[in-house]
Amino acid sequence: MTTPQQAYQELLGLAREIALLRSVSSVLSWDRETYMPPRGATLRAEQSSYLAGLIHRKWIDPRVGELLSIAEADGLTDDPESDVAANLREWRRDYDRATKVPPELVEEISRVSVLAQTTWTEARQKADFGIFRPHLAQHIELARQVAACIGYSESPYDALLDEYEPGLTATRVRRLFTALRDELVPLVQAIVASPRQPRTEIIHRHFPLDRQKIFGEAAAAAFGYDFRAGRLDTVTHPFCMGIGPGDVRITTRYTADYFNEAFFGILHEAGHGLYEQNLPTEAFGQPVGEACSMSIHESQSRLWENFVGRSRPYWEHFFPRAQQTYPAALGDVSLDDFYFAVNAVSPSFIRIEADEVTYALHIMVRFEIEQPLIEGHLAVDDIPAVWNETFERYLGLKVPNDALGCLQDIHWSFGGFGYFPSYALGTLYAAQFFEAAHRDLPDLDEQIRRGHFAGLLDWLRTHIYRHGRRYRTADLIERATGQPPSHEPLMRYLRAKFGELYAL
Repeated sequence: MTTPQQAYQELLGLAREIALLRSVSSVLSWDRETYMPPRGATLRAEQSSYLAGLIHRKWIDPRVGELLSIAEADGLTDDPESDVAANLREWRRDYDRATKVPPELVEEISRVSVLAQTTWTEARQKADFGIFRPHLAQHIELARQVAACIGYSESPYDALLDEYEPGLTATRVRRLFTALRDELVPLVQAIVASPRQPRTEIIHRHFPLDRQKIFGEAAAAAFGYDFRAGRLDTVTHPFCMGIGPGDVRITTRYTADYFNEAFFGILHEAGHGLYEQNLPTEAFGQPVGEACSMSIHESQSRLWENFVGRSRPYWEHFFPRAQQTYPAALGDVSLDDFYFAVNAVSPSFIRIEADEVTYALHIMVRFEIEQPLIEGHLAVDDIPAVWNETFERYLGLKVPNDALGCLQDIHWSFGGFGYFPSYALGTLYAAQFFEAAHRDLPDLDEQIRRGHFAGLLDWLRTHIYRHGRRYRTADLIERATGQPPSHEPLMRYLRAKFGELYAL
């Protein structure tokens, strides 16, 4: 007869085996995005599909359910904050979600995704939503079926959101977003109307690509990103890939006549990389060794990219280095003008190009469409019109075509409903973490001004990284900051920084 302790040890072994398989799959994914020859795509699809199926079958094996029940029946979970209790709680959650969705539904979603991504590419190129519409309608119906299988108490959207943000509901997201939007929209309007505007041509001069790579690597290393346990590569769509302990890779893309794209992209992905590199190595494969949620992961990329990398103290230290690296482009530029230029605010159509102030509004537009779509209160045919109306109301721009509107993101083509809120939530949480770090480290600005980031990194290790998935997102935030999740720290930050820049 298997004892609770034996059951737990068997689960640990299985979890590590699955983590190793996932790390192999991650290497294949990284290679596909970076160096794989085009003709290798067919074989890579088979390799990835085989690994995904193998991992899924291992995890939904009835033996896993038996082991969980045995382990849960003893006193192993008496201390809810222990590694054992946290692991069992998260394994149970993952197992229940995986086993509730029939394999044939998973396969159908995969099949529709392949077709949908192909038609999405064509639809975006032709700026014609009608091309993508039938496949999007299929995805929405499949998403509703998934939600029904998983179950929910208020909205089917909650079941989808829970995949990326465990325990979060649409009601709580709406409460945070509404409070933020009501203060953010007037701030954007005031910034746009201000007679004081930056010289943005400064960041559109010629920045040699080889120097961009060197300067970006130096900036990531200064933060604490360990290049002995990572690397920086060039791709079309930047990402961070956490393969496992000692191997966390980041990517970017370069544009010779635009400083911001590669540099701040590197800082963003380095923020993700720092999280992955500082998770508990000894807990590889266990929930307590994994990132808490999508929004917490995003909070780290936004914190290092914006709250540090776009700050005045940061550039007081790094701008002289930038001038040395790019003498032709920045030799005649003052620190004040450069700092203003890299923080320019201008409502735009494309989410991934949005500035620090308007970015969250892009996410709110998507949330305002996703939830009623899944609930059946919005018809697929009405998406372009609702998108355009909401976008103009939030950002003050008339959307000229579907490519710059509802077709710009790939997420809906692979059925990623519930994913978008994490982006804006991550920005809210980053502000809250950074404000708390300032409280605990009164000389943080001076540390940054000297190019010293170890104090901030240690604070993040202590309050976020070392916990993995031990706590749910809201609990982790309150433990780290002393306050529940709130939009107020972000608004305090934005008003102070951009009020000064734009003389509001």
